[in-house]
Amino acid sequence: MITTSQIEKKFRSVFTEIGELSYFAGRFFRELFTRPFEFKELLRQCYNMGNRSLFLVGITGFILGLVFTLQSRPTLLEFGAQSWMPSMVSISIVREIGPVIIALICAGKISSGIGAELGSMRVTEQIDAMEVSGTNPFKYLVVTRILAATLMIPLLIIFGDTIALFGSALVENLKGDVSFQLYFNKVFNAIKFSDILPATVKSFFFGFAIGLVGSFKGYNCTKGTVGVGEASNSAVVYTSMLLFVIDFIAVFVSDIFFEL
Repeated sequence: MITTSQIEKKFRSVFTEIGELSYFAGRFFRELFTRPFEFKELLRQCYNMGNRSLFLVGITGFILGLVFTLQSRPTLLEFGAQSWMPSMVSISIVREIGPVIIALICAGKISSGIGAELGSMRVTEQIDAMEVSGTNPFKYLVVTRILAATLMIPLLIIFGDTIALFGSALVENLKGDVSFQLYFNKVFNAIKFSDILPATVKSFFFGFAIGLVGSFKGYNCTKGTVGVGEASNSAVVYTSMLLFVIDFIAVFVSDIFFEL
């Protein structure tokens, strides 16, 4: 049976971890604007996160477009509204479904990878060796990874959305005999600035959360090799929860902003 002291201890540990994560984020912003700037490492991390995730994101986006269109088409046919398919699919994917699903996929791949990599470096004392040699490990390992994730996740989301729309257009071309030109004309007529801007802005926050939580869990890894697995697993879980919180806040703020 759970006692009051256990609940209190659990809440204390949660708030302690939130405070440590906030301090970790504050240290990132302090180190971000101080020399030296690790441009080569930043470019390497951008390549690792971006180029190596293209195939996974592309497959996810393509299947997303196929499934969403196949599931929605029968309902629209019942009401004779199949002509609204390009508008409905494009707005849904660009505004909400695409960014969230692709960010979750990237959280599973990128955030867990960062947590496992930095965790293994921590338990094998490589980070301690960097500190002894006079190198700033936080600057070299953490800042570059968080910044790379912040920059690359929006590009991956744009790529995934494009592939998803292509998959949707393929279904309409095969099922409804709609040409690709007509489909994308309707897509571009339906999408507005108020659809693209909030989705783009929140994708940067998604990338920041993915890099931050993965780096935090890996950099503060303990318990030896067992802790590496725990860091990788908890990085995915915490990042996924944080993505939904960020998405809720972004939708709430964008609704208020564009109603004014």
